[in-house]
Amino acid sequence: MALRDDAALLILTSLAGGAKHGYAMIDDIASITGVRLGPGTLYGAIGRLEAEGMIEALESADRRRPYQITPEGRRHLEAEIGGMKGLVAIGLRRLKRA
Repeated sequence: MALRDDAALLILTSLAGGAKHGYAMIDDIASITGVRLGPGTLYGAIGRLEAEGMIEALESADRRRPYQITPEGRRHLEAEIGGMKGLVAIGLRRLKRA
């Protein structure tokens, strides 16, 4: 999986916990994964996710624009996580045999 895909998955996971602006996502992702996305990576992925209908921007009273996950984004995240569960289970079984 490319970093581009990883960033999208991390953003969707962050937004599944509630709407956030960019820097709040960076902090949230860092707190749950130890990975600190750079602004270019973050905002590039936000643009792609928004164009694909996975997230949407909310109204803002200041210059920070919050985003929220859409129903399509939630379905996509659930499918990705479901696929990972199978991969993790197989990987753990194979490691036990190694």
